[in-house]
Amino acid sequence: MSHSDKDRIVELRALLHQYSHAYYNLNTSAVPDAEYDSLYDELVELESQYPDFFDEHSPTQRVGARPLDKFLQFVHKLPMLSLEKAKTEDELTQFNRRISDSLDSAAEIEFCCEPKLDGVALSLHYQHGLLTRAVTRGDGITGEEVTQNAKTIKSVPLKLFGKRFPAFLEVRGEAYIPLKQFELMNDRSVGSGEKLFANPRNAASGSLRQLDSKIAAARPLFFTAYSVGDVEDSELQLDQHSHYQRLQQLQAMGLAVSPLLKKVKGINAVIEYCHDILSKRDNLGYEIDGVVIKVDSLAQQQALGFVARAPRWAIAFKFPAQEQLTTLLDVEFQVGRTGAITPVARLAPVVVGGVTVSNATLHNQDEITRLGIKVGDTVTVRRAGDVIPQIVAVLTERRPLDARDIVFPNACPVCGSAVERVSGEAVARCSGGLFCPAQLKESIKHFVSRKAIDIDGLGDKLVEQLVEQQLIKTPADIYTLDMPALIGLERMAEKSALKLLNAIKASCQTSLPRFIYALGIREVGEATALNLAQHFGNLPAIMDASLEQLLAVNDVGKVVAEHLQSFFAEPHNQQVIAQLQQVGISWPDITVQQASAQPLVGHTLVLTGTLSSMGRDDAKSRLQQLGAKVSGSVSAKTYAVIAGDNAGSKLAKANELNVPVWTEQQMLDLFSSNGVA
Repeated sequence: MSHSDKDRIVELRALLHQYSHAYYNLNTSAVPDAEYDSLYDELVELESQYPDFFDEHSPTQRVGARPLDKFLQFVHKLPMLSLEKAKTEDELTQFNRRISDSLDSAAEIEFCCEPKLDGVALSLHYQHGLLTRAVTRGDGITGEEVTQNAKTIKSVPLKLFGKRFPAFLEVRGEAYIPLKQFELMNDRSVGSGEKLFANPRNAASGSLRQLDSKIAAARPLFFTAYSVGDVEDSELQLDQHSHYQRLQQLQAMGLAVSPLLKKVKGINAVIEYCHDILSKRDNLGYEIDGVVIKVDSLAQQQALGFVARAPRWAIAFKFPAQEQLTTLLDVEFQVGRTGAITPVARLAPVVVGGVTVSNATLHNQDEITRLGIKVGDTVTVRRAGDVIPQIVAVLTERRPLDARDIVFPNACPVCGSAVERVSGEAVARCSGGLFCPAQLKESIKHFVSRKAIDIDGLGDKLVEQLVEQQLIKTPADIYTLDMPALIGLERMAEKSALKLLNAIKASCQTSLPRFIYALGIREVGEATALNLAQHFGNLPAIMDASLEQLLAVNDVGKVVAEHLQSFFAEPHNQQVIAQLQQVGISWPDITVQQASAQPLVGHTLVLTGTLSSMGRDDAKSRLQQLGAKVSGSVSAKTYAVIAGDNAGSKLAKANELNVPVWTEQQMLDLFSSNGVA
């Protein structure tokens, strides 16, 4: 290994540690994502060239260890104790009085306050600044080693910042999953039919206790430090007076501490802080269940000592519970704008987290089955921040004799169309996309959009007015609009109405690919619509195609084929399609192209710069007619990049990867030689 390569590896590791800390702990982007990825890839490449220079604390080593057979037990040198709890201001005042009496002091006490994160307590061990072990709280005396999983948490530094460290430093804190990431996790689980997590705390705990660190790495865990545990032979002298100052030192070493951490004087200031945090609770972005209050003076902490298994110098002020028991009265089924049918639980009203809850989501049929829930059951309902309340558990031992099963509908509860549930998907959907009132606004907006039927002037707000005033109930009704109907709408004068009517009339002349795309069939985008049109040549052939015939189309898989069959089998959709043709929408049939007439089949091309002869969308459409896939990014697998004027980074990337670059004229010559207009 040359000195320059070794120096570069050391430099890259330091930079990536710094950038990761800024992003995950300071909420700032020191460099663009693309730059971070480029540096990371460079480090991976160098480390693969020089395996002897391996470092388990490199940023590339956050994931990669072999799955464990089991977790090892670890006895904490200093027990991880629980805290005394308070629920009222009076209890906080009593806590303050006990401390003052024990210290025999009339002076106001300084406290360190911070939100009580609702996650999993975790102990991190650093030897000379390097992370060597991570241990869960367990029972407070003995925990489990979860080092490989903790290393996947981006806000946990593998190497502390600075040059002087204690020979051994134990950092204690909370591992947790923010609410937004938790919702995304459960949404993905709903889509894939996997088990849902009841709450972010359970998700964090389950993530830390994965024997395979690759699974933990896929979970959005964060870590916030809240105290120092054991310390040995400190070169870097930790503050000996203030708990608050020690946390500032941890932050300087690269560990995240709560941005809401605050030192206050006197119990009245503590109470004011608790009220302030409670008012912010629903907007924090992560779950908290109260406020932790600690005497700030380390000398006073030592003087106060411990009682049983809790320190006398700290207390947790608990907020109203986020979970409560209630009764499931009924289940109704709602239809969303995309046709997704969602069961909604009607509950006996109950106060959860200070808010009265009477409805909760049940997600889908799989979740109903997983919970084993019936109407009449006693259930645990959970609410956290802006998250929609949900049922997380059923107390089957309290089930009444008259409890009844929840029956998922076979027909849409809004329009009566058949309910589609594609194999492998958890969500059931109404198949009446062109007819169902619940989907009407979105289906009309899509139908008239630029890449679909393209009615200039019929924007989202106007579509919403037309639907709300029941002037259009299917896309076909657009073509029955007249001047009196339009000029009665908000901001629609005679001139604007006439312009829109002319645009509607002009849209009658379209193409088969545009019409197929405009129908809004799930998973059928522009490229798939074009492939269908080119393969079958006319609409009746597509509508009558068997599953096997659909699967023969380029880029059409089983899921898309099933969506197509469900859509065209629905009588309501057939009726609207017939009406659209009756009101004048037409297109020329397409001469079916054989694969040999499509010279770009299997090839990916990229357009960049400004074309002088046509817009990019037109060029893309014509390239697709020749079988090409048109991408927005350049890779080593790109067949060619077509560069117009002022081409930028994509052209540079193509040259770097030795990807062929075509001129606009070369593209036009290809169109001409293949009869593409």
